[in-house]
Amino acid sequence: MLVALVMVATTQVFAQETKMVGGAAMYPTKNIVENAVNSKDHTTLVAAVKAAGLVETLQGEGPFTVLAPTNAAFEKLPEGTVANLLKPENKKALQGVLTYHVIAGKNSAAAIIQDIKDGGGTAEWTTVNGQKLWGMLDGDMVQIKDQAGNVATVAIADVNQSNGVIHVIDTVLLPEM
Repeated sequence: MLVALVMVATTQVFAQETKMVGGAAMYPTKNIVENAVNSKDHTTLVAAVKAAGLVETLQGEGPFTVLAPTNAAFEKLPEGTVANLLKPENKKALQGVLTYHVIAGKNSAAAIIQDIKDGGGTAEWTTVNGQKLWGMLDGDMVQIKDQAGNVATVAIADVNQSNGVIHVIDTVLLPEM
């Protein structure tokens, strides 16, 4: 019981912690977009969010859980993929990819890990675009698998925002198109 109380108290203290992502402080008092634009590791993601017309949505009340791929994650995609998705005629497809990285609600790393444990080693979530993602643990690392079988590892967890939480991932997750 004492351990549980200490964990809850610790979680509440760290829930408001300012974290560094991409060389910039991520303030829990700012929304997802206000913080993301300052991360030098997320310039591709921010450009994609703007091109997809999702800035207003991600500045909204939420709460949202955003699995935020780094620039390096986008670079792992086949050459030309990002440029193609950023074309105005591919806005719908870009929106589909980006909303596949968003889960409704504020899901902390602890909640994600609990979902995985409760699921016997795997958790399943429905993303904002309506498709599924699966979570699992590799040792103490949270991994997220997409419908194509790509696996992303959470590199930085619990970057709290005023309207949700960001978990930085190392791979772009791809929905069925």
